[in-house]
Parts: sequence; structure tokens; C-alpha cells
Amino acid sequence: MNEGRITREGIRIHAAEDSAGMAKAGALAALILDEVADLVEPGVTTGALNDFITRRVEEEGATSATIGYRGYQHASCISVNHVVCHGIPGDKVLSNGDILNIDVTVIVDGWYGDTSRMYVAGRAPIKAQRLIQVTHDALMFGIEAVKPGNTFGDIGEAIQRHAEGHRMSVVRDFCGHGLGRVFHAPPNVLHFGRSGKGPTLEEGMFFTIEPMLNLGRPETKILADDWTAVTRDKSLSAQFEHSIGVTADGAEIFTLSPGDTFFPDLG
Repeated sequence: MNEGRITREGIRIHAAEDSAGMAKAGALAALILDEVADLVEPGVTTGALNDFITRRVEEEGATSATIGYRGYQHASCISVNHVVCHGIPGDKVLSNGDILNIDVTVIVDGWYGDTSRMYVAGRAPIKAQRLIQVTHDALMFGIEAVKPGNTFGDIGEAIQRHAEGHRMSVVRDFCGHGLGRVFHAPPNVLHFGRSGKGPTLEEGMFFTIEPMLNLGRPETKILADDWTAVTRDKSLSAQFEHSIGVTADGAEIFTLSPGDTFFPDLG
């Protein structure tokens, strides 16, 4: 591995020892998402969930990457039902059957840990359960495609094939991204594509894979707050996200759930 090199596409190749920093940051983000699960229930506000996350980040001596990022003022994004991503926590009260994505990024010793997963308030409808399962599995198929010599197109193709095989659509307007000692860096990790296309994966690359799948069409729109993205047809949307590093023979997931609860209790 050529440590510290930047590829011609602008992608940083990290040193082997950098994985430890990423794993530490990722573990904290994942732990906080484990802990917030017990609070997700009908009658709770998204603001209350964010307050818990904010407190836990502070208690762990870490820094929220999102507070102050481009003017954003919360330690999480919480996206409910037809909100695709970047939902702003606030007075929204969860109802029975609501599905929600909670996205947290923390900074630990200068390294960024970025992850999100789905939750259910009460019991999810069957169609929502199916969407959550397919979205989770699409992420894992994408991660399975990660190994040196494959391409980013292989990741996108694996996700798209699984989603569309279950008659769900892949959001095109948002993508995964490189990270490390910065929040967002090359490459853009598309969740659709063609096998063999795009930059070649190399050991030492760090990035997120975070597919967003819709029950309806893939198109989105941004609300007047300039953050919240929703499905144009108001269909349900789901997302799962891991931060990963390319290893000599595959991928290391930096954001594994300590309690093995990355996939939610569907009620």
C-alpha cells in the first residue's frame, strides 16, 4: 500500500495505522445509535432524540461534526417516513408505525465516524418493514463488492441490482463520500452504476456507503429550510450507512454496532 498517496481522482490512500483512529470514531457513533434505540417510541419528539445524542457526544469527550457544519445546529439528522435525508430534529412527535433514519457523525482525535440506521416507533407496516430490509441488504451487497481491484461502479451496481430487483428505486440525488480527518472528501460513492466503471478501489481508501431507497420513484426535492430532502411522490424512504476502509482482501466496517443492533426491531 502506497501510504499517504492521493490518486489521480483525488482519493486519499491512508496509512495502515489510520484504521485504528477511524475504528475508534466509528465505534462511538455506532454506540450512540445503539443507545438511542430505547428512546424511539410513539409520543417522543425528534428533538428529544437529538438532545440525548448531543449529551452523549459531550459525555464521551467527542465533537459533533454536524453542529456548525454549513450553519446546521444539531448533532443528528432525523428523517421520518418520506424524508429521504437531512431531516432536522425538532417538535415532530413520532406516531405508531413511523420509520426514521438517525444519522450521527462524531469527531474523535481528529477522525470522523459517520453512520446512520433505521428505527421504528411502535410496529412498522409490512411495506415499511420490507423497505427497511431491502435497504439494509442493499448496503451489505454494496460492501461485499469492496475489495482492491474492483471499482466504485461495482458497488453501485450491486446496490441498484438488489433494490430494483425488489421493485424499489435508488435515490440519485445523494451519495456516499470519502472521509477520514475530513467530513467529506473524494470520491462520490454512487449507489447505482455499472460494474467495472469508476475509480478502482485500493487498500487504504476510507469512505461511506449509504444507500437511500424509496418505495416509489427516486426523485427528491429540498424543502424551504434548505436541508430536508423528501420524496417528490411522498413515498416512504429508508437509508443505512456504514463507514468503511478498503483492506488487502475486502472491507473493514468502522461503524459496526457494539450491541449487534444495526438492523432495527421492526416491532
